[in-house]
Amino acid sequence: MKKNVLITGGSRGIGLGIAKELAKAGCNLVINGMRQEAQVTEILLELRNLGVEVIYCQGDISKKNDRDSIVQTALNKFEKIHVLINNAGVAPKERKDLLEVNEESYDRVIDTNLKGSFFMTQKVAGHMVGKSSDTDFQACIINISSVSATMASITRGEYCISKSGMAMMTKLFAVRLGEYNIPVYEIRPGVIETDMTFAVLEKYQKQVTEGLTIEPRLGIPDDIGKVVSALVENRMPYATGQVITVDGGLSIPRL
Repeated sequence: MKKNVLITGGSRGIGLGIAKELAKAGCNLVINGMRQEAQVTEILLELRNLGVEVIYCQGDISKKNDRDSIVQTALNKFEKIHVLINNAGVAPKERKDLLEVNEESYDRVIDTNLKGSFFMTQKVAGHMVGKSSDTDFQACIINISSVSATMASITRGEYCISKSGMAMMTKLFAVRLGEYNIPVYEIRPGVIETDMTFAVLEKYQKQVTEGLTIEPRLGIPDDIGKVVSALVENRMPYATGQVITVDGGLSIPRL
């Protein structure tokens, strides 16, 4: 059975890496992004050429009306959402010292990364619960967090707080949805080569040569996509609420 997967922030970076792996696995895709559809036509065509159905839902997940529209468009097309992947996220526009962070930056990051993901999960989870009695309905929710959930970065404080909140959000929904056999997982990427990290890639690449990670390279979106694919295909059963860290050993304490 083909699963229908909603990926927020799925048209670029980690989200696109996830989308490609799931398309290869035969999943139909609902790709959400901030850009107009005309700007992502080549990306959508590439995914469709992998033999699955793909629709695009433009929208800002920090806004209720956009979240409602994204979910309704997905259900109008596919009737069921088997998998939600909360991947959409923003970094601070400027990296500022913790003592200089302003409320505008804090609200922008929290509203997208945490509030938006929480209420998107709430809405899709309600749909999943309604379908959970169907014998052929197998659902899961995957939150794309960050090693910043536990590793402090004082020039990205609002980002760290948002991801730490997502870690607890994962546990909460795992507990709440357990009775319906809907597992919830958290994936924590390390430093991944994307447009979000482009401005600091040179710095991190130098640090990798100096031993920042155990595996001597930065991550790529495909690394995350392969882990997500295993979860979507239920190849990691009996593990709801668990954290999978995909960081090349970055967060392992070493002497």
